[in-house]
Amino acid sequence: MRAMPRALAILVTAGVTAGSIAALPSAPAAAAAGTVVISQVYGGGGNSGAPLANDYVELFNRSGAPVSLDGWSVQYTSATGTGNFAANKTSLSGTLAPGRYHLVQLAAGANPGTPLPEPDTTGGINLSATAGKMALVRSADGLACNGSTTACTPEQLALVADLIGFGAANFSEGGAAPGLSNTTAAIRRNGGCADTDDNAADFEAAALAPRNSA
Repeated sequence: MRAMPRALAILVTAGVTAGSIAALPSAPAAAAAGTVVISQVYGGGGNSGAPLANDYVELFNRSGAPVSLDGWSVQYTSATGTGNFAANKTSLSGTLAPGRYHLVQLAAGANPGTPLPEPDTTGGINLSATAGKMALVRSADGLACNGSTTACTPEQLALVADLIGFGAANFSEGGAAPGLSNTTAAIRRNGGCADTDDNAADFEAAALAPRNSA
């Protein structure tokens, strides 16, 4: 996401309009929006027929400089439910080199599967295999909003470095990314570099290909 305050689209919201989003302040200079993005999301880990044992989120540094992830987090909520991002978060740390990936291993399902590559971060968030909302947040504090039944304030949106809504998600950048399955992940096009601020255009549902920082 190149400019969250400018481009974020809320498909269903209560009290935050597209006009107010356009007026949000720009991201902090220490962590410019769009330098690190969500490059993959997978929620079918350990489900029936799933090739991998765990859910995961992959991040990508699309800039030309190292970015510190200290104090950042990934946060998740269901596609259309009333729960907030704060209920499901995993803290991040370390420095992500330019052009490199950061793999966040999440919950495992009941069925055995192939382990992920060595993760850079491990958390316990349990994702839906088909639809949901995942935010990369420049704070370790949980966001007490979900973009729909509980609208995010301008201050909360200013902390969001990137957002993907997939499947039937009612909160996304532009249109939602495609729905997923036990065998497909939402993968950002062009190796993680595609960033038109439209999840529908930037992501495709494709075969799993998790990458770590190695």
